[in-house]
Parts: sequence; structure tokens; C-alpha cells
Amino acid sequence: MKTNTLSVNRILNPTGWLLLILLTLILSTLSFVSLDKNQTLPLWIATLISGILGYIVVPILQKIKASQIIQEDGPQSHLKKAGTPTMGGIFFIPTGLIIALIMANFSPNVIALVLLTFAYSFIGWVDDWQILRKKTNLGLTPKQKLILQVGFAIIFCVWMFFTQPASITNVTLPFNIILPLSFLFWFVAVFVMVAESNATNLTDGVDGLAGGTGAISFLGLGILIANSHPDLLIFCLAISGSCLGFVLHNRNKASVFMGDTGSLALGAGLAGVGILSENLWALFIISLLFFIESLSVIAQVTYYKATKDSEGKGKRLFKMAPIHHHLELSGWSETQIVGIFYIINTILVLMVVSISN
Repeated sequence: MKTNTLSVNRILNPTGWLLLILLTLILSTLSFVSLDKNQTLPLWIATLISGILGYIVVPILQKIKASQIIQEDGPQSHLKKAGTPTMGGIFFIPTGLIIALIMANFSPNVIALVLLTFAYSFIGWVDDWQILRKKTNLGLTPKQKLILQVGFAIIFCVWMFFTQPASITNVTLPFNIILPLSFLFWFVAVFVMVAESNATNLTDGVDGLAGGTGAISFLGLGILIANSHPDLLIFCLAISGSCLGFVLHNRNKASVFMGDTGSLALGAGLAGVGILSENLWALFIISLLFFIESLSVIAQVTYYKATKDSEGKGKRLFKMAPIHHHLELSGWSETQIVGIFYIINTILVLMVVSISN
């Protein structure tokens, strides 16, 4: 009886190791069912190298005291994470990008995606470094970050304008409905890149959450475009694998956080693939969890401002935003949140892939 109770508790409140195994099984099953064995090589090579690099880089980050500044107004359970190093993106993002370049034989599209992803990673690194240097939770100002994000997105759009077919400005909706956006497409593309990068950034608030959902999302998008864009598939698999290798070190209890160096890059890379492969609708569904995280923050701020009283105090729609913090404050454990998000993200991927087939 006790054994059964322990088994149930482990399922309902899994450990970080169990979630890592779950994530590995999800990625393994999705890749082996949907892809040829040779196609999956970038995924596993990136996983191995990213995982090994973590054992080298994390102690260095600890040694130079690159510690995460924990918000005092956040969940109290997070205060014990003080001292955990951040900027983990410096080892797993380059791993995925380099492997993608090499294994895609320096395809022009992959080169462009690598540059876009690296550019957003650089924005994140500057933000993380400013936070560490100032010893506060304030890095780049929102305006500075937004200007850089929009600027790099515009550069990517200019490159697409001169190199991609005219059909790229058409958005394919469900039931093969084609929405010709023409010049409006470029505004949408810039918005998607900025919004997706900020959404993944907001999702990075619980151990293993952004890394794991990022790995599932990249693999799902890669499977969807495997036949039409084999070079972009390699990029997706390499980033997915590097995320999995990172989660080895970021699983609960995390020994390192990815920081903006990693989270901004993941969103930009995911958006870039969705735009280049002409799969904006599929991108939206696959990254729906990121969208919900962003929406919860927007709703929280809007509701607070709308309900301000004479003393300038408003009401909160959620206990805390993004929504994963609301769930924490509602009694969910970090690992429960991560496990549910992994499963939901996998279901979203399966929905998109099954509909496309």
C-alpha cells in the first residue's frame, strides 16, 4: 500500500530527474515516429555536446559569481534560488547554432536564422550582464531592449525581402485558406519575432520550463517542415537537442538558469523558422503556451490599471503573472507546472502535425 502511495505521489509531484526522463521520452518518441533515424542525428549530437558543456561552463559561472538576482516580490519559494548562476544561454545556444550550421552545410537560410538567433541572444547577454554588473534586477530598459529587438527583426525582414519567394507574404490558415498580406506581412513578421522572443522570456520562470517547452516546440515545428525545408529541420533539431542538454542542468533543482541570453534567442529562432517556412499559423498553435504566458501578463497589467482607486491601487486578476507564478501561489509545485506544460505542449504539437498530414 505504501509503495502504491509513493508511486502516485511521484507522478503527481515528479522530481526534476523524472521530468528530464519524460522530456527525453517525448522528444525520442516524436522524432523516431516522424523522422528517419539519420535525420535525428542533429538532435542527439546537440544534446550530448550541450550536456557535456554544462558540466564545464556551470562551475565557471559559479566561480565568477554570475548569480541570478531573485525578485523579492516574487514567490517566496524562489528566494532559496539566490546564488544560482544565470546566463546559461552562453553554452547551449552556440552549441545548437554551430551544429546547425555544420550539419546543414551552411545553407543560406540556416545562416540567416543563426545570425537572427545569435543577435537576440546578444541582446539577452547584454541585459544579463548589466543585471550582474549592477547587482540589481534591472538590466536594459524595456525601451532599449525593444529597439534592439525591432532593429534585428527589420534586418532579417530586409534579407527575406531580397532572397525569399513572393509567396512568403501569404499566410496559410486552417482549411487551406490563404491570406495574402502583401506589404502588411513585414509588419506582422517583425511583431511575431519580437512577441515570440518576449513570450519565451516570460516563460523562463520555473526550473526546466522554458528549456523543455522550447525543445518540444522546435522539434514539433521541425517535424512539420521536414519534407519542404530539410535545412530548417536541421536547425530545429539542433536547437531542440541543445535545449534538452541544457535541461540536464536546469531541471529542478536547477544548477543554472538560461537567462535572457537563452530565452530571447529561443523565441527569435522559433519565430524565424515559422516565418521562413511559411507556417505562421502552425507556429502560433505550437507556441500557444508562450502566448498564454504573455497574455496573462498583459491581462494582469490592464486589469490593475483599469481598477485603480483614488489611492492609485488596483486589483489583481491573478495572484501573480505570468500564469505559472499564479499556479505556484495557488499551491502547485514547480515540477507539477513543468510536467503539465510539457504534456500540453506535446498535445499541441501532435494536433498541428496530425492536421498537416
